[in-house]
Amino acid sequence: MTQFFGTDGIRGKTGSFPITPDFFVKIGYAAGLVLTKHHDLETNPSVVIGKDTRISGYMFESALESGFAAAGVDVYLTGPLPTPAIAFLTKALNADIGVSITASHNPYDDNGIKLFSNQGTKLPQSIEREIEEIVESDIKVVPAHRLGKAKRLDDARDRYEAFCLSTLPKNFTLAGKKIILDCAHGATYQVAPSIFSRLGADIQIINNQPNGLNINENAGSIHPEFLIKAVLIAKADLGIAFDGDGDRLIMVDELGQLIDGDQILFLLLRSYLQQNIMSGGLVGTLMSNLALEEKCKEMNIPFIRAKVGDKYVAEALREKKWIIGGENSGHIVLLDKHSTGDGIISSLQLIASLQSNQESLSQALSNFPMYPQKLINITSIGKFNVDGNEVKPLIEQANQMMEGKGRVLIRESGTQPLIRVMTEGPDVEKVIKSAQFLADSINQTSQ
Repeated sequence: MTQFFGTDGIRGKTGSFPITPDFFVKIGYAAGLVLTKHHDLETNPSVVIGKDTRISGYMFESALESGFAAAGVDVYLTGPLPTPAIAFLTKALNADIGVSITASHNPYDDNGIKLFSNQGTKLPQSIEREIEEIVESDIKVVPAHRLGKAKRLDDARDRYEAFCLSTLPKNFTLAGKKIILDCAHGATYQVAPSIFSRLGADIQIINNQPNGLNINENAGSIHPEFLIKAVLIAKADLGIAFDGDGDRLIMVDELGQLIDGDQILFLLLRSYLQQNIMSGGLVGTLMSNLALEEKCKEMNIPFIRAKVGDKYVAEALREKKWIIGGENSGHIVLLDKHSTGDGIISSLQLIASLQSNQESLSQALSNFPMYPQKLINITSIGKFNVDGNEVKPLIEQANQMMEGKGRVLIRESGTQPLIRVMTEGPDVEKVIKSAQFLADSINQTSQ
């Protein structure tokens, strides 16, 4: 059963999401009405619509196209492309809004949308609320002469590839490097292999045969065990795994060790300092490893934690006028390179740094030990309130189990009906024990 996740805040008045295309027509129409309020009516406003590879994308793409056209909005259709490509194209084409049809790392039978402003940033909450107010209103099609037109962007992929390559130094090459790419059967399945091949890398690609039903299935950044195996068998220099819509990544070093977003962020921070292009501090999230915060303190770099979600990381960066931040899940935001998180660009910047320092990925991280973390996902059945009175004593007990030398986080997932429990500290056995205690307690409370 398809579930709809409004991953960037669009909510109907009822708070529920019908799984029929009708609702996507209404989203397109409502967004179109809001656009016309903020647009010179001498010309139609425009929208860029992209998608990942899940089968429902075909249906929802057509529905959105109809809704926007009915509101008098011209539509550019890109086909399957990474979410950050839609952000780039929205700005490059001077479109009014960008829409990526995706449920990111979720299974194929989920879907949702990510919305971008004309600056390639996540759509401001004020505009989202305007859309929300009218998303369930009746559709009144504009006069025939005002109807929106639709056009396929045949060069969308070429434009995005050129943009990614433009973030690298001139004459940069990956010749002689063996790299494994795991495309999660998702939106990067064409563009990532093309970019790395153009740079001269010896690439091996896994999980790049999307059929609409296999996105993220035993593949990509949420199933790194397959990338680890491929790197070790091929004796590759490193491996890169993207998620379904390509806005995040994890990596594997030449020894088969998993490298998460916090470690990637540390290496990019180090690179920015070496290049003398660092501005301000670094934004992590509530999930960021304590080791990253301590490393920033050691390097005299300001560090703050945003709410979980790359949107909140980017908002904090812009508020502070900083340029680098990210999540341990692999969303990396480099505002001097792109307006949003981009898995391909982040991986290219890190590899460029490794080559500049003439070191392997494992060597680069040899002086950055991470604190053990334990994450447990609990199916949310709506009976446990993460902000309820019962939470504080549970956290206090978990901290006592770690003898006050750790950190505890309990939160609701933003994209799935889950409660996420995370514990962290220097003693791995106590971290695991305290996390299991919290999970068991929450399950008992929810019954």
